[in-house]
Amino acid sequence: MSTEDPTTQEDVAGPALPAAPPDDAFHVFDTTLRDGAQREGVNLNVVDKLTIARHLDEFGVGFVEGGWPGANPRDTEFFRRAREEIDFRHARLVAFGATRKAGVAAAEDAQVRALLESGAPVVTLVAKSHDRHVELALRTTLEENLAMVRDTVAHLRERGRRVFVDCEHFFDGYRANPGYALEVVGAAWDAGAEVVVLCDTNGGMLPGDVREVVGAVGAASGARLGIHAQDDTGCAVANTLAAVDAGATHVQCTANGYGERVGNANLFPVVAALELKYDRRVLPEGALSEMTRISHAIAEVVNLVPSTHQPYVGSSAFAHKAGLHASAIKVDPDLYQHIEPERVGNSMRMLVSDMAGRASVELKGRELGYDLTNERDLVGRVVNRVKELEARGYTYEAADASFELLLRDEVEGRARRFFRLESWRTIIEERPDGGEANEATVKLRAKGERVIATAEGNGPVDALDRALRVGLEGTFPQLAQLQLVDYKVRILEGRHGTSSTTRVLVSMTDSSGEWATVGVGNNVIAASWRALSDAYTYGLLRAGIEPTE
Repeated sequence: MSTEDPTTQEDVAGPALPAAPPDDAFHVFDTTLRDGAQREGVNLNVVDKLTIARHLDEFGVGFVEGGWPGANPRDTEFFRRAREEIDFRHARLVAFGATRKAGVAAAEDAQVRALLESGAPVVTLVAKSHDRHVELALRTTLEENLAMVRDTVAHLRERGRRVFVDCEHFFDGYRANPGYALEVVGAAWDAGAEVVVLCDTNGGMLPGDVREVVGAVGAASGARLGIHAQDDTGCAVANTLAAVDAGATHVQCTANGYGERVGNANLFPVVAALELKYDRRVLPEGALSEMTRISHAIAEVVNLVPSTHQPYVGSSAFAHKAGLHASAIKVDPDLYQHIEPERVGNSMRMLVSDMAGRASVELKGRELGYDLTNERDLVGRVVNRVKELEARGYTYEAADASFELLLRDEVEGRARRFFRLESWRTIIEERPDGGEANEATVKLRAKGERVIATAEGNGPVDALDRALRVGLEGTFPQLAQLQLVDYKVRILEGRHGTSSTTRVLVSMTDSSGEWATVGVGNNVIAASWRALSDAYTYGLLRAGIEPTE
């Protein structure tokens, strides 16, 4: 835990200036807790922010910007608790704030005082670098703005803080008035800022322009430069790397690209590119292999579903569907993968679909523990079966458990199950008060016994699920450990009206893992029954029970 006490304005001398650490040649600076939290739909409380800060420190970023102390009680509370509760091993905590107000001395500015009282050893100051913003937003003169930058940086440096300066709207300002934008950079650098960060605040830049401007500013100012890129053109990661190409040695990013409007430069592809493509060590040894886990853990705290198609860490980042790709991957996975997925903590997945060929099925079988190398006829039957079922609406890309059951049936020559269905039915009663009652009855055979079970539920599918459990838990008590965690319904394209074909995807979990199954039917209840039946069958197989029917 940090032992540094908050510094107030009366501490004129302040502590000795901290020396830059030996690994300070390149900065990975995360602003998830401030800029990332501005994403629409994200609302982090103090506990959320503390949890994310721990994940980022574990990942090994150099700086974690925690928020704006003094701007709101939550951020002020975060800095207090972070000092007391987090023992940062890799990251340095950063407080964000603005330069002093026009006409107010830095030592007398309440917001500057709050930055010192936060106890953060590093401060990021946002400064106006676009002349039009100075005059219209700050409503002050260009010269006073330069004084505000110089005075605030010097004040914080005198009190022992490391200072970075974010030049807001820099690229637009440089385009409009390059001379003044450079004056702001010079004012920050000459006053003692360690890094001057060029911000593409509106996110409208392209990589070639970023490379040109960063190179020119570096040559003209001699300052150490950083980059902060928004993603409004979809180029934030590319713009960040273009800035590095031009000499920037400080990159500001957010986890999973969270941020205002469409987001910020995504921390994970930026860091992966630096480590794997640029061969630049920016993380502690072994940290890169934790990247997928950290990405998903932060998504859980933020309460957003992880993007399946996110570079490097998405579940589809190393997923292969086309048969041509699978044939090549069978020979050498590197033929269709730019890196080994394990290097970023991910894994290769083979998707089985109507586009699959023999190689796809062989590789998927190997992934599931079946060696099909010399089983040409068996593989051919599986391929044909998959294509036949997908023509009827099934999909196995996101339903590995259903595919494994299909594969087992072909390998063993027959479908072996734990129960056999005689029939099911559901009843929906509409009540005069507008409410409804849902009841389901299932008739099954399990371990040679005929079972009839009835249950009520919150809707017909829930009633059917409950009836299935009621009927089977006496025979298979392991079912009590299984939990339904996701349920998706889709009306298939190309079908019309009330006779449309329906596909249901079900995700279920036990104490050690999660699996997904698929069902297709002429209505949602029939499709749900098939998906649920597969889900419980697979769960019992995972529990080590042998099928009896």
